[in-house]
Amino acid sequence: MDKKEIAFLAARYADNKKAENIKVIDLNGLSSLCDYIVLATVTSKPHMEAVEDEISTQLKKIGIYKSNRDGGESMIWRVSDYGSFLVHIMTQEARDFYALDKIFSFGTELNYKKPKTTKKSVSAKPAAKKAVRKTTKKTTPKPAAKKTAVKKSAPKKAASKTKKITSSSKAAPKKTAKVTKKSTKKGAK
Repeated sequence: MDKKEIAFLAARYADNKKAENIKVIDLNGLSSLCDYIVLATVTSKPHMEAVEDEISTQLKKIGIYKSNRDGGESMIWRVSDYGSFLVHIMTQEARDFYALDKIFSFGTELNYKKPKTTKKSVSAKPAAKKAVRKTTKKTTPKPAAKKTAVKKSAPKKAASKTKKITSSSKAAPKKTAKVTKKSTKKGAK
């Protein structure tokens, strides 16, 4: 997993804990500080702790650990240093006051969210295929049954009568053949 994907994961974990106004800014090659900055706004100190714990715990599961942390007792701002990226978790007042969005405006803001449209379109396609398969399974046996009834009848004139009988009564091919023999015998008398 590359640095960018890990920064995106951190942003998604913040989003899972209802952080607001989350941004991932690409500073790769533009700053000696780090390659990516993750900014997230929270509503209170407990919310800040929940977001920070979620990011830290989830990243530890994949082997990514903080190298440093600042603002442990702060009620407005915490910074976690993961080497290649920094996570800034702050209240709206702190974000407005320190204006990190403006300070890092030379970087490029990236979309950290997974595209939702591809999931919907992928799931919609199999459903459409299933519907087509169901309709073809239902319609395919009917024409095959008519063809077998026509092949078993001997005379051509009786074949046209057999088609009419099989389509209206939906009887098995052997029974329709017997009916046609009886109808030809009656017609002969």
